Formats: sequence, structure tokens, C-alpha cells
Amino acid sequence: MTLEVIFLKLMSGMGVTVSIFLLTLLFSIPLGLPIALARMSKHKVLSAIAGVYISVMRGTPLMLQIIVIYFLPFYGFGINVTAGYRFIAVIIAFSLNYAAYFAEIYRSGIQSIPKGQYEAAQILGYSGFQTFVLIVMPQMFKRVLPAMTNEIITLVKDTSLSFAIATAEMFTMAKQIAAKEASLMPLMAAGVFYYIFNFIVAIICKKVEKKYDYYKI
Repeated sequence: MTLEVIFLKLMSGMGVTVSIFLLTLLFSIPLGLPIALARMSKHKVLSAIAGVYISVMRGTPLMLQIIVIYFLPFYGFGINVTAGYRFIAVIIAFSLNYAAYFAEIYRSGIQSIPKGQYEAAQILGYSGFQTFVLIVMPQMFKRVLPAMTNEIITLVKDTSLSFAIATAEMFTMAKQIAAKEASLMPLMAAGVFYYIFNFIVAIICKKVEKKYDYYKI
């Protein structure tokens, strides 16, 4: 198999990889916020549930979570799933997993806001909701951007874990070609693709960080 053919096959898998990456961010970034708020809630039951959720998601392998979510409909409820469910299971698993990490990042950002700002907002007549949306959230997002960047870059590499349920993303395609051709070339080519993808994502994240940096000179 020529390098050109390998490149074309990997490009087909790259589309799936990018889809997993973008859809995971689309769902996990907003989902992390209510989980963080639940974790910080004064209601002990709600806080405990959120704490257990975060602990399980962060304390167990993402690959295991993908496998469990894929097989749960059949072994848990006797529902037969189609091959198309593989991709859905991957998105669900990735979104739930990364939402837990983002929740902890959000929590640290919210707790870093000085208490005096809440008191000042109260004096100015802001409601609790207005204080959070207009004062706390903008500052929180600025403070957590570097930590979020690290997680987003990690997500690029973690997309390869979807091979666990034979989702045809780039790493899965590279493994199949490598096994068929008895060559490391497809895997090396996949490594180059991941590096370029990661490099582009890192540049974009750094530009966003720089735009909202508190300490711009």
C-alpha cells in the first residue's frame, strides 16, 4: 500500500476523530458548570451525588467507561443496539468524563473569586443570579482558561481510546492498516496527524488565553 493510499484512509478516520473532539467539547463544557454548582451546593445530598459522580468519572479509566456505556443498553436493559450506536456511546462517555474534569476546574475558578465581590454586588442591588452571571462567571472563565486548555489538548489524544469499541477513528484505521500491511508506517503517519491536530488546537487555545489574559502588558 502506497503512502498516498495510507494518507487517504487515515483522512477518513481523521474526520471521525475531529467529530469526537468537537462534539465532546460541545456537550462537556456546558455540562461541567451545573455539576460544579451542584458540587458546591449547600444541599448535602445534591453535593454528595455530584461528588460521587466526579469521583467515579475521574477515578476510573475512560476506556472502561466507553465499554460500559456501549454494552449497558443490552446487558442492563436487554436492548439491542445497532453498529451506529458505537459513535453515540463514545460521545456520551467522553462528554460525561470530561464534564467531571471541567466541573472541578470551574469549581476552583468560582472559589477563587474574592468574597468581597459578592458583598459589593449585594450592596449594589444585584440578585444572586445576576451576581453569578454578570460578575463571577466572566472572571471565573478567564481564570480557568489555562487549566481548560490542558484538558482540551489531552482530549485530542484521548480520542484514540474510542478504538475500544471499534469506532473507525484515525487510530483504529491506522491499527487496521498496520496489521494488514505488517508495517509501522500507518501508525507513524497517525502520530504525525495527532501532533498536527494537537498543535493547531494548542495555538487556538493560546490565542483565546492571550485575548482574555488578566496580565497583558
